Amino acid sequence: MDPDLAQKAILAALKGEWEDAVKYNRSALKDCPDDVQTLNRLAKAYRELGKVKQARYFCRKVIRIDPIDSIALRNLENWENIKASKRTPSCASGAANFIEEPGKTKLVSLLYLGDPGLISKLSAGEELILSPHSHRVSVTTKDYKYVGRLPDDLSARLRQYVKLGNSYRVIVKSVDQHNIVVFITALKKTPGF
Repeated sequence: MDPDLAQKAILAALKGEWEDAVKYNRSALKDCPDDVQTLNRLAKAYRELGKVKQARYFCRKVIRIDPIDSIALRNLENWENIKASKRTPSCASGAANFIEEPGKTKLVSLLYLGDPGLISKLSAGEELILSPHSHRVSVTTKDYKYVGRLPDDLSARLRQYVKLGNSYRVIVKSVDQHNIVVFITALKKTPGF
């Protein structure tokens, strides 16, 4: 496989240029049609374009090659009941979502993780929601299913900042059965913070 094509496909995906990602991944498959990494990238690109049928097709192809490929198995399970649409991005994509800025971003491991079945369906780049309570801040999916909790010291500060009008974006950086790391970015900061 041409490493330049793989790199171009990855860069296109990071920029959210999904049509280009499809083009580069398809070109890479001409040299190595059974490369599971390329097939998984192609499935993801089709999913982001709302072409769910094609996305599932490439996930199934990966599973025929490697029956225990965790990426394809998880994606296929997550996409099984999704209907095709014009364009339905499943997550906040782009490298800009993971650039750290002092005073504006924070990388955090969640505590007291929720349902393992729900956690197994999360993927890197997926956007979550901060849910402040009286003594803690929980992190939930967009449909308000509990994922985990922020550490107490950070919860105390964020509860105060949210009350004063600050808003935040939470994106999954990495996930496994025992650990979820999220990237928290301040979207709106009240003057003085």
